[in-house]
Order: sequence, then structure tokens, then C-alpha cells
Amino acid sequence: MSGVKIVTDSTADIPKRVREQYGIEMVPLKVMFGEESFLDGISLTNEQFYTRLATSAALPTTSQPSPVEFTETYERLSKQYPDSPIISIHLSSMLSGTYQSALLGSTMMDTPADVTVIDSRSVSYGLGMLGVKAAEMAAAGASKDEILAAIDAMRKDMNLYFFLDTLEYLQKGGRIGKAAALFGSILNIKPILTIDREGEVSPVDKVRGTKKAMQRIVDLFKAEYGDDPIDMTVGWTHKREHALELAALAQGQLNVRNIRQTDIGAVIGTHAGAGAAALFITRV
Repeated sequence: MSGVKIVTDSTADIPKRVREQYGIEMVPLKVMFGEESFLDGISLTNEQFYTRLATSAALPTTSQPSPVEFTETYERLSKQYPDSPIISIHLSSMLSGTYQSALLGSTMMDTPADVTVIDSRSVSYGLGMLGVKAAEMAAAGASKDEILAAIDAMRKDMNLYFFLDTLEYLQKGGRIGKAAALFGSILNIKPILTIDREGEVSPVDKVRGTKKAMQRIVDLFKAEYGDDPIDMTVGWTHKREHALELAALAQGQLNVRNIRQTDIGAVIGTHAGAGAAALFITRV
């Protein structure tokens, strides 16, 4: 019997080499600059996107994959691996219609298959962590039920904090949610945000200066995890230096057992803008 197959979407920001290593299927969202449409991470690289974002007069827009695109992915996997259950994990339903599109796509298959669609209630590598964990377990021979239980436990334990240079892109893109109270921050005030347990962007604090923002994020994680061993992923939108400095600070003060890096892609970058830095953490 073949193992469980894992599907996610491009907002998971899982590096291509990791997807290829574990056979993770990625269904891309779309990014539009005016009339031009691109597949996130496929027909538009991250570097190309941030270059265009900096020079574009209009804010790009994004859209989720259609249900048909998910149906085609599930049917292809089902034909190739007829004995394999499929677990499909996606961007928070509070931020995008991607989860609903995947759910609908799973009901449209010509031949019914064992497809379980999961709302990550997270974003970027918060979603990516779940996808990689599921794929690692599938590669080790875990059952569908074992993987689903592990995803549920990780989803409850995982946390993320990030800071932005500006809230302009979140506000313009209509994804700011509870963070609206922080809009209009004065010069050098860095808003710190998270994704709450319901999967919405939520403000945490605002501090003066990048270094204080970094230390505040580390302090928040220290309060959450103490000396517990943790897995940590650092992500960034275009400006890698801030993210690596944040990661180094966290490594010096937290019990980090494993660390990964990821370049946050175009869909999330559309709403976060350049200059965001994030840490995604879960217990080992």
C-alpha cells in the first residue's frame, strides 16, 4: 500500500527542494499586476515579484486556485496512487477562500477518493510546518489518522510572530483584520503581529525600532515556551538581513534544536510588503 500523499498551496512557502524531497504537491495561488496574471512561485519568482512590487504604481491583487485545479490535482494523485489517502492542508480560511476551494474540489472528483482537507488556521511557514511534518510522517509510514492527530496537536502548539516595516499593504489588500488599530504608525514604530487561534491577523504590540521589535518577539516566545526544546523557522519578505538577525537573537535565548529558513513568496508579500520578518515555532 502506498503512503499518504500531502497537498498544500503556494502560501506555505515550503522551499522547492523540500517539496521535492518529500513529494509534497503544491497548488499555486495567483498574483495579478493589472491585466498580467502569474502563478505564485512558478511563473513569477520571489525576486521578480518584489522588484515589481517596489516599482508598480498599483498594488497587485491575489486569488485562490479554482476548485477545478484542486480536483485535477486530487484525481491525478488518486490515479497514480490508488491506495493512498490524500491530506490537503491550506491557508487560513479567515484570510483566503483557498480552503473552501480545496474542499469543494474534493467533492467534484469523477471517482470518489479518500481526501481530507485541513484548514491550517495559519499562514506562510505556519502552514508550511504542518505540511512538512505531515510529509515527514508519511515518508516514515505513518497512517492517515496518525498524521491527522499530529497535525492537530502541532496546530494547537505552534505560534508565530512577525513585524512589518509598514501596514500599507495589509490595509490596501483588505487583509488587516484586527490589526487595523495599528494602521498609521508613526515613523520607526514597528507593529508586532501574530495569527490568532481562529486564523486571523491580530496585533500584539508596537515598539520603537527594529531591534526592540526583535527582542519583544523573542520575549513573547520565551514566555510561551520557556526552556522547552523547539523547532524554529525564520522567514522574510525581500530583506533577509533583519530576519537572520532576529533568528540569531532567538537562538541565543531559546532552546532551539532545529532551524530552517524560508523566503516568503508573492501572495503573502502582496499583503505584508517588503521588510517583514517572522519566526515560526513549535515544540520538538
